[in-house]
Amino acid sequence: PEKKIPVTQPRINFVPLPEEIAEVALFHIANVKDPVVSFGQGCEGEPLMVSATIEKAIKLIRSVTEKGMINLNTNASKPQAVARLFDAGLDSIRVSLNSVRAEYYHRYYRPNAYTFADVIRSIKIAGRKNGFISLNYLVMPGFTDLKQEYLSLKRFIASNDIDMIQWRNMNFDPLKYFKKLRIARPNPDSLMGVREVIDNIHYDFPHLLKGYFNPSRQRIKRFFKK
Repeated sequence: PEKKIPVTQPRINFVPLPEEIAEVALFHIANVKDPVVSFGQGCEGEPLMVSATIEKAIKLIRSVTEKGMINLNTNASKPQAVARLFDAGLDSIRVSLNSVRAEYYHRYYRPNAYTFADVIRSIKIAGRKNGFISLNYLVMPGFTDLKQEYLSLKRFIASNDIDMIQWRNMNFDPLKYFKKLRIARPNPDSLMGVREVIDNIHYDFPHLLKGYFNPSRQRIKRFFKK
């Protein structure tokens, strides 16, 4: 208690210039057979907070090469910024969600200066821009496999242009999570089981890619050629 918790990864304390970002990205793209470059990774903060810098970096990258997949891992809080990034050359977006029901999303994420409706708008913009859309879906047994949550996810997928679900195990104390979401400990009769949820979703939506990482262009092509 008397000391700060040490960070596992050191953070830079400045925003890189677009030219610096592009230099790193272009080096990677030039030296990897099927490259993916990505902005943001849950633990690194929200990249849309510096969307103007990222927009310039993407334009610089795309002025040199069309090779590679440029991805954004995001909470999708700023729809207009998302639109500008796709116009600049962004290829894919991965949106983090713990639930597709607004009340439970808000209770967990506690959004500041945006709402779940903004997240939906960002996803729909990505679809209109022909972007590849992944859900970074945070899984908690006892909540994710509630029948109502499953049915809500089905409706969400059907009404949006979702291409992939990255089923992400949530490292969170279950009892604290249920308390935060203000839900009672679930009745076993109301649960499906996580494996059944995943199997049913991919049976009902066979076009959905599933996995744990942002896919490259070649992986996407191989999947959709099946």
